[in-house]
Amino acid sequence: MGLLEETRRILRAYGIRPRRSLGQNFLIDEGVLNRMITYASVCGDDTVLEIGSGLGFLTERLAKVAGQVIAVEVDPKLVKVLTHRLRSYGNVRILCGNILKIPIPAFDKVVSVPPYSISSPLLFWLLKRNFKCAVLLFQEEFGRRMAAQPGTGDYGRLTVAVYYYTDVELLDLIPKELFWPPPKVNSIIVRLRPRKTPFHVDSEEEFFSFIRAVFTQKNKKLRNAAALFLSSIYSLKDETAIHLADAMPFHDRRVRELAPEELALAFNYLKEKIKDPHGITPQK
Repeated sequence: MGLLEETRRILRAYGIRPRRSLGQNFLIDEGVLNRMITYASVCGDDTVLEIGSGLGFLTERLAKVAGQVIAVEVDPKLVKVLTHRLRSYGNVRILCGNILKIPIPAFDKVVSVPPYSISSPLLFWLLKRNFKCAVLLFQEEFGRRMAAQPGTGDYGRLTVAVYYYTDVELLDLIPKELFWPPPKVNSIIVRLRPRKTPFHVDSEEEFFSFIRAVFTQKNKKLRNAAALFLSSIYSLKDETAIHLADAMPFHDRRVRELAPEELALAFNYLKEKIKDPHGITPQK
């Protein structure tokens, strides 16, 4: 029995209708599932996290090669399916809940087809965790944003964050027809490997606040976007913020044209000036 027929059989048996609001588009291609596990080099020493375990097709394959599998599923109806289908695997731990809101045990690797609706918050959640490798299936557009080059339409805050924390690879393009029910767009397999940060920032938290702020105006020159950031975050008077923004590196270039390293240099300059007691300090 193929995975499409198996999917329909299970859903009928449990009286479940796929819910688009939960991103319930089930991957029905065995080759893709197997390649994802191969791309992550899963072995018996690994504890693998899977987000959005669905009907357990990927979960079962992971259980056969991994030491432990942590399967997270938000839909209680699907948790019932998983609990029954995987009852013979003693190395699978099933958690019911939102991955972003429940405690998650330590893991080494991630292999997952997560719901599209949580792609962005999930990625930022993952980037702050300790792991060796993550192989995930995302919407094609989202995946291309993760690996975009400066100056392109896909380049943005997401790109900078991914570049700062990981090496990212775009692997296989997955046609929407390999899901049931099929989503509206194609997907892409993405592999992330954590690495040493490629550049220094004086404060990671403030740097990413800066990135979030300036990329809301990515077509403007950096001086204009940064001046608004300085006014809102550090409560600088408008004229002070403009003066400081005009003096920073790359101030006359558009935000979308700047590489992550250049954005970091601009931020570090601002940070240094703001904390310098002999320079410009925040207005109370």
